[in-house]
Amino acid sequence: MKQNILITFLASMLFALSFSSCKKLLDLKPTNGVTVDVAYSTPQGYKEGFAKIYGAFALTGNQGGSGNPDISTNVIDEGNSDFLRMFWNVQELSTDEAIDNSSWNSNTDAGLHDFHNMNWSSSNRMLEGLFIRSSYQILLCNEFIRQCSDANLSKRGITGSSADTIRAYIPEARFLRAFQYWVLMDCFGNPSFSTEKDAIGATLPPQIKRADLFNYIESELKDLETKLPAPRTNVYGRADRAAAWALLARMYLNAQVYTGTARYNDAVTYSKKVIDAGYSLETNSNWLFLNDNYKCTNEFIFTINYDGQKSQNYGGTNYIVYAGASGDIPASVVGVSGWGGNRVTKNLPNLFPDYTGTLDKRSQFFTTNRKIDITDRTSDGFAAIKFKNLNRDGSQGYTQGGNLGVGIDMPLFRLGEQYLIYAEAVLRGATNGDAATALNYINALRTRAYGNTSGNINSSQLTLNFILDERGRELYWECFRRTDLIRFNKFTTSAYLWPWKGNIANGTGVESFRNLYPIPAPEVSANANLIQNPGY
Repeated sequence: MKQNILITFLASMLFALSFSSCKKLLDLKPTNGVTVDVAYSTPQGYKEGFAKIYGAFALTGNQGGSGNPDISTNVIDEGNSDFLRMFWNVQELSTDEAIDNSSWNSNTDAGLHDFHNMNWSSSNRMLEGLFIRSSYQILLCNEFIRQCSDANLSKRGITGSSADTIRAYIPEARFLRAFQYWVLMDCFGNPSFSTEKDAIGATLPPQIKRADLFNYIESELKDLETKLPAPRTNVYGRADRAAAWALLARMYLNAQVYTGTARYNDAVTYSKKVIDAGYSLETNSNWLFLNDNYKCTNEFIFTINYDGQKSQNYGGTNYIVYAGASGDIPASVVGVSGWGGNRVTKNLPNLFPDYTGTLDKRSQFFTTNRKIDITDRTSDGFAAIKFKNLNRDGSQGYTQGGNLGVGIDMPLFRLGEQYLIYAEAVLRGATNGDAATALNYINALRTRAYGNTSGNINSSQLTLNFILDERGRELYWECFRRTDLIRFNKFTTSAYLWPWKGNIANGTGVESFRNLYPIPAPEVSANANLIQNPGY
């Protein structure tokens, strides 16, 4: 049974998860009498507010725009409004790792097909949804941190150990805010920016340049190194120092993309901090993506926690499982009868020595009566069955009518990624790591995947191209691929093609400006401080 902050949120239900980025909403007064002074009048109120900023990662809510917070179809339908579902779409469907069913609903899923076609525009509703969702979660963190000030605690008569407990929540809220700013930096480059110091509704938030946002996130995370709980001491699903180190390592690996300046030594430093913090690889890599993966605490660093019975929605890992499966896949294989949506291009299964997983157990594809070459985009292509609504013992996870019930937690950071960061940074020239250690980390992943040393490589085989392929084998469908391909200069260029890249059957290069997504047009229209990214 999962015991985590999400359950606290669900039990309290003090706050509603509805949101909008529109300036018009900032001056509205609540009609139910719950002002911040009421909501945060007691230590319990603070606990519930704290639960909300975590719960927002896992739950959906009506998502409106242009001043219509109760009209979810104005941007995207509620099923699409989960953070992970939107982030997964922009990170995976735009790459060789996933292709959507071209017959999916053009209204509720409007804009979905643009990703693999690589022809999105600033009016893409899925991109607007992600921009708003991340901005909303930042807003929640800002408001929570603001309410935790000494002045507010004193005003409400909260003192002593209760006040100390509340102050201890602040570093975690800052980390969650930093993570969402990383999402905006990675995907959109130059978003609007505000912190708890900015009064809501006083002025339109300014735009921040990508390199400046990198510096802000870096400074926040480095300040949190001593303020967050020590690694592996916090409640499962909550952030600790290792989560901050892991995000720093990921950022430093991509620093040249974000800022124009390489930071590979720093990538080695912070990946090694995580690696040395007491984590270890699970013995079976496939356990990481099962219904009872909450048991994987020795490898998971930070997760989005889902509960198939208490936090049901059509996003999250529920979406990954159901959209990745279809009716021809037996429930005994994936634990559900799926929707028949997302599949993979041939490039992904061709990274493995065989499609069946006999050798490399990470090769998790359903191939029966499936064509690996995609001619008909409504049906062709193998299904990825990496995420399964099954438990380690083979029993089925919870399901409910209406295609709901998957409770697989999503690892946002895990040890395997840190091994890969260390190895790649060394290959790219880091002087504070060594090639032998890098090789050992890669072979540790491969030994686990093969169940023996038969898949291990030697030092001459450890190249940057090998690392990109190994990241595909280890991390596919975990929201990394777009970022990885950009770092390797293979996302938009013709140097690497996959089926239907750029909406051409054999693939084609596209404009380089698509390495960044556009700032959504409604956001630019509503905020005169925002300047659109080049090319859009």
